[in-house]
Amino acid sequence: MAQLSYQEVNEEVLKTLSPPSPQYWLLIAGLLAVIGAGALAFLYQTLRGMGVAGLNSPVAWATYITNFVFWVGIAHSGTLISAILYLFRVDWRTSIYRSSEAMTIFAIMTAGLFPLIHLGRVWVFYYILPYFNYRHLWPNFKSPLVWDVVAVSTYFTVSVLFFYLGMVPDIAAARDRMTGWRRIMYRILALGWLNKHEQWRHYARAYVALAALATPLVISVHSVVSWDFAMSLLPGWHTTIFAPYFVAGAIHSGLAMVTIILIPLRRWLRLERLLTMRHFEAMAQLLILMGLIIGYSYAIEVFYAWYSADVFERQYAQYRLFGHYAVIYWGMIAFNVLAPMAFFWRRVRTSYKGLIIVCSLILIGMWIERYDIIVTSLSHDFLPSAWRFYHPTWVEVTITIASFAWFGMLFLLFTKFLPSFSISEVKEEKLPHELEVPG
Repeated sequence: MAQLSYQEVNEEVLKTLSPPSPQYWLLIAGLLAVIGAGALAFLYQTLRGMGVAGLNSPVAWATYITNFVFWVGIAHSGTLISAILYLFRVDWRTSIYRSSEAMTIFAIMTAGLFPLIHLGRVWVFYYILPYFNYRHLWPNFKSPLVWDVVAVSTYFTVSVLFFYLGMVPDIAAARDRMTGWRRIMYRILALGWLNKHEQWRHYARAYVALAALATPLVISVHSVVSWDFAMSLLPGWHTTIFAPYFVAGAIHSGLAMVTIILIPLRRWLRLERLLTMRHFEAMAQLLILMGLIIGYSYAIEVFYAWYSADVFERQYAQYRLFGHYAVIYWGMIAFNVLAPMAFFWRRVRTSYKGLIIVCSLILIGMWIERYDIIVTSLSHDFLPSAWRFYHPTWVEVTITIASFAWFGMLFLLFTKFLPSFSISEVKEEKLPHELEVPG
């Protein structure tokens, strides 16, 4: 990257906005077909009732809420990379943070679908919104589910503002290069940006302020999501470790997702000079740290169950380790804790194939971790007569696969209509190299 001129940086980034190829639209059509299958499954569920989803007593929460927690977690790495690492002035974030922020927006949009899908009577979703109405009813603000609405909507709003503000200079650069309807669209989105010193001064202040605002949101939002479970009295849920445990898991899964996205994106958009192995190696090292934190959390969960001397907690811990869902439990330990340790070997963390394999295992592990937390506590609570074994139905599986297609389609559309990399910050990363004095 140090060998690129400023003009070449502009050309490298803006070439990603070239007209899409037929293969691109073919891929979009394939994703739309999968989304259509998910929509049909949801329509079938709406017409036939929630019974087709496999939910029963006592397992009233299962795959849909697992997906909700999973996608909210995916959204967190964008804020980690864009806001927290920006405040710490970590230079390797510059080439990856724009895609991470986009991933944040689309992951929240995907997560927001699942409470509605799980609701059953989706046409009355507005009952949980706090507004004046003829029914003279208000949501119960003591309910963690209402906290979710407030926390996730706030996080989404701040993330969109942060994402859009960071793109304004790059949209202006695209405006000056494009013609036709794209030039009109970028002119509107650029908000009159003229690259003046005064504009840059206000821009820098606003960007730092939003970064400082978004940073505590990373902690608070997934902490609130964890309280959906921790505020209950069920064995395995009623524990104080859930807030930091969920935040660490969110960052772990989000980093794995952004790595999997950027590797094919780098090759597809031919951005080898902007997105180098240095960036992926730094993320792999961060995944080692998060894997160790997750492993510590798993150990503390078992310790809590033993140290509490609560017969229900001990019974639940034993059931997780050796019961019907034991394969899932040991699988999540292997995928979330042991798999990232492969990055201790430089040969693995500097191999694109190794990065994709390990990060895919982490994503699988983080999904089944959320599944294990939700399903095992509900299926094995206080009354042995109420214990049930849950398994997803074809409706839940189809909708889950469709959510990944929905996320992938949104991201593909983003790569062709908005700058995927920050021109201004990539140039800032080049600046120290240009100021070096030879010899």
